[in-house]
Amino acid sequence: MSNIFDYLKWRDLKLEQVEFNEIDNLILARLSYFPFDDYLKEDEEITIQEAYQRYQERGTTGRILQQEDIDLYPALANSVRFGNMKLTNYSNKIDIAQEKQFSAITILMEDGTIYVAFRGTDNAIVGWKEDFNMSFSELVPAQTDSVEYLEKVAKQYKGKIRVGGHSKGGNLAVYAAAFSQPKVQKRIINVYNNDGPGFCDKVIESREYQNILDKVHTYIPQTSIIGRLLNHKEETTILRSTQTGIMQHDLYSWQVLGGEFVKAELTNSSEFFDKTITNWLKEVSPEQRGKFMDTLFEILNATQAETLSDISSKAFSNAKTIIKTYQNLDLDTKKMMTKTLEEFLRIGRSNIQIPRLKRRN
Repeated sequence: MSNIFDYLKWRDLKLEQVEFNEIDNLILARLSYFPFDDYLKEDEEITIQEAYQRYQERGTTGRILQQEDIDLYPALANSVRFGNMKLTNYSNKIDIAQEKQFSAITILMEDGTIYVAFRGTDNAIVGWKEDFNMSFSELVPAQTDSVEYLEKVAKQYKGKIRVGGHSKGGNLAVYAAAFSQPKVQKRIINVYNNDGPGFCDKVIESREYQNILDKVHTYIPQTSIIGRLLNHKEETTILRSTQTGIMQHDLYSWQVLGGEFVKAELTNSSEFFDKTITNWLKEVSPEQRGKFMDTLFEILNATQAETLSDISSKAFSNAKTIIKTYQNLDLDTKKMMTKTLEEFLRIGRSNIQIPRLKRRN
């Protein structure tokens, strides 16, 4: 089994020798998660090699989200294909009041094209809250920022544009491409959604989304959960992962062969989760979903943790805080939480009885 590290060894050739492909997209989507804060200014252009040198000079590991990132960074910096690509327009915004987590970076490639990479959800609790808000809001703050960011970059640089991201970043890539100005859309070559959630009916049915649809491609692993949330109408490739369940969301587990993903078929468990979550979203009103999510994250925020890692690092004391906070909720709120969870479990039990679910069109 081979992943993006093997690809870097096989295909370490300049873009003029081997054209941009779906694995290059995945690598640049992952690059958006790297900790560029404090050593990459928004308005400068530096190569990936120079960025890595600065990173090393800091003498710290920064906010590395996955162990594999530590190995990927020098691999890209020392790569013939990626090392001289330039990074610019780094943006990283977290606004707890607006429940917003937004981060993006632009990669200038030697063939004159641009890749705009939107970061997915890291382990910031406010970022996960914004993700869940997508289930009942037609628009979340990061989506608005994604359009503004893409239009800013398009105004600043000439050339054809690729847009992509992983997880929520994939959703932002599609949204930005769809709702950017027509003159920007004309320059877009491809839009890559790497296991990111879809959209509500209003977005899916909009003229803007339909106009960009033929440029959008979504990639999901065979047991995808995140990437099957909400609605998708674009072309989708199902790929093989070495992980199981929700851990297949980890793009380092995605299998590649040459410049393509190894193809697979959706599993029954992916179909099960998709149908259960879809039905739950339909049967529970947006107001109920909103109140449920607000209460859930109110309980998590009582721990004063800013990241999921903060919660797990003090698991026992935080568990006590969570239980105490729940106990202090008023009776109506407790009933609402219980009823909403029971509805989800009921739908799940009914789906277990379905031997083989049909894929949603």
